[in-house]
Amino acid sequence: MKVRRALVTGAGGVGCGRAIARRFAREGAAVVVCDLDELGAHETVRLITKDGGRAIVRGCDVRIEADVRESIAFAARELGGLDTVVNDASAPYRPQAPLDHWNDTIATDLLGAMTSTHAAIEAMRGSGGAIVNMGSTSALSHGRTHRGGSPAYDVAKAGIMRLTTMLATLGESDGIRVNCLVPDWVATPEVQSYVDSVAPEERVSQGIPSRLTTMEQIADAAMLLATDESLAGRLMVWWSNDDAPKLVPIGDRGYVTLDEV
Repeated sequence: MKVRRALVTGAGGVGCGRAIARRFAREGAAVVVCDLDELGAHETVRLITKDGGRAIVRGCDVRIEADVRESIAFAARELGGLDTVVNDASAPYRPQAPLDHWNDTIATDLLGAMTSTHAAIEAMRGSGGAIVNMGSTSALSHGRTHRGGSPAYDVAKAGIMRLTTMLATLGESDGIRVNCLVPDWVATPEVQSYVDSVAPEERVSQGIPSRLTTMEQIADAAMLLATDESLAGRLMVWWSNDDAPKLVPIGDRGYVTLDEV
């Protein structure tokens, strides 16, 4: 499958959404750059246009269901159809306040992505397409070995990963493939700044990998999930210290062993 007409949420920031939108456009896709930050979205469009691509802005607050559904309808109407949706919008990550902002995080990272997925499925019925969700390795493990983290963020990412696997049958029944990219530490400006602030000798104790996954690598992985027609309902995990991503086996139990009670 080739990405021709795509919508990317959270594409108005300086992170992975923008990198994915630019990658799609470089491959010839027309892209709807969707973000609450419309000024940032216009900057993404400017960069795409500068590279010779095609893109338009759609302001959207993914916490508002009607806004999400109207954005999907807008993309399908303006682009003459819709074959790819990437749900990258995410609330600010706040590990320093683990008991706060739960509703905002769930509304953005989980419910917003669920609404977008549902609306995209309806828009793609009869023609097929691909939906790429964003998970996180922080939501894979059954407990943390390092202090920190955001409970609401992990709940949201675990939910969207499970939503993805449960929709695997749409690949065969409707030609709509829903997959999920599950990155580890990604070198967004915010994350890179945090890593740089930690002394090298302290990074291992805080669970920081020796290298970060680049945003270009994330964009490559998103492109693969969007175009590989053999993938449906799969979780593609990219641990930062690994050279390439790998797929969670279908039917994986989610643990290696069990402790005796």
